[in-house]
Amino acid sequence: MSNFSRRDFLKTGGLAGLLAGTTLAGCSVAGNGSSGNWRGGAKNVIFMVSDGMSIGTLSMADQLKRIQYGTASTWMSLYEENRVKRAMMDTASANSIVTDSAAGGSAWGCGVRVPNGMLNMGANGEVYTPILTHFRNAGKKTGLVTTTRLTHATPASFIVNMERRGNENGIAIQMLERGADVLMGGGDRFFDGEKREDGRDLFSEFASNGYHVARNKQEMNGASSDQPLLGVFTQEHLPYDVDHRNNPDLAANVPTLAEMTDKALQQLDNRNGFILQVEGGRVDHAAHGNCVSGLLYDQIAFDDAVAVALRFAEDNPDTLLIITTDHGNANPGLNGTGSGYLETQNMFMRLSEFTASNAVLLPKINRDSSISAIREVIEAHNKIAISVDEATMLRSAMRREFRSAYSRQSSTGAVMGGIMANHTAVSFVSGAHTSDHVELAAMGPGSEAINGLVHNNSLFNLVLDAAGVVAG
Repeated sequence: MSNFSRRDFLKTGGLAGLLAGTTLAGCSVAGNGSSGNWRGGAKNVIFMVSDGMSIGTLSMADQLKRIQYGTASTWMSLYEENRVKRAMMDTASANSIVTDSAAGGSAWGCGVRVPNGMLNMGANGEVYTPILTHFRNAGKKTGLVTTTRLTHATPASFIVNMERRGNENGIAIQMLERGADVLMGGGDRFFDGEKREDGRDLFSEFASNGYHVARNKQEMNGASSDQPLLGVFTQEHLPYDVDHRNNPDLAANVPTLAEMTDKALQQLDNRNGFILQVEGGRVDHAAHGNCVSGLLYDQIAFDDAVAVALRFAEDNPDTLLIITTDHGNANPGLNGTGSGYLETQNMFMRLSEFTASNAVLLPKINRDSSISAIREVIEAHNKIAISVDEATMLRSAMRREFRSAYSRQSSTGAVMGGIMANHTAVSFVSGAHTSDHVELAAMGPGSEAINGLVHNNSLFNLVLDAAGVVAG
């Protein structure tokens, strides 16, 4: 039970009524009991998370994919073909109407709403057993795949107990101790003994525990399904998809989310079943930075991974497939432009010529760059000729001299996002998480319970019941 008092709720703006009755691990899903005729029917569970995905992100990625590639997104195709159960999901944490990823993931990971910043732990030190431990104890394989650092909040929320999500050195150690069968993502600096504060070489320790350790795509592909797999491909997060596709070295050595998902499913498929969490984590990062190319092409890359998972679920109908997000972020949207809004699509399609995210582009200019240099760098990467006034605003933001009426929109990323909105028609409301209810889709055994409005922590019991896993 949550230890966040009613008085504390009132102090945060009258949240008591909103959050009351939603913090118990055993709460029901959309008014249904936590058990049903699917109990034990799901041999496998694939839990897919596009971190920080607002509805605008989902919509625009589908629209961009239809226009640029001539095909609908897999996620929206599932809606069009009525192949999934669909609901909205409330994402609040124990102490805020707006969750962070640690609390959002922990709601799924332990069935209890915990305070922001904490992983499967309560405000008074309560320790809740993570869902991967329950599956492992039931004899099932377990896996985590992400485009963030492997030790980041969402993957960690399924496997660790940690008072502070920022303790990624400690999270890496717990991942070693708790023995998932597949672990893939970035974050080399939390595993390499020459980079860790304590000097522990976790790569060697994982290898001593029988893991195949992969540091690039080729080593990942060479892993045998007879041994567990640790894949850590970058020092920090994996690159944005738009950067990955436009850099031959990255494309050759760093796997995509779809490639990691496919390999993970090969590794995990067995007679007793498995649970796999797949996270498109950089969708959230791009929303924070108001980077439209990072946002939409990473959402499309996530959708490619959904297609891989869907093929597996179609071949293995005893698989519960869940597709969702932990929270919205920045409320991006495509805005009508021109007379009768008829210029909208032409502006939107300028994104097809972008060759870099802001993470690659912005470091090439700085507060001392000339206006002409700023314009040249942006045109070289985005094929957009920004105006002198726009370049001046961007440089002012870099110098921390720019002031927006909404203070959150005064940063370099926000100003860059606003400038690109003038040319692509895609704008952001902020660079912060939102309280929005979010999309939840599911198919396979257990999905019968999903409808209406679902509380995020309800999915914990749904998944356990669907897989016939008893929380001991």
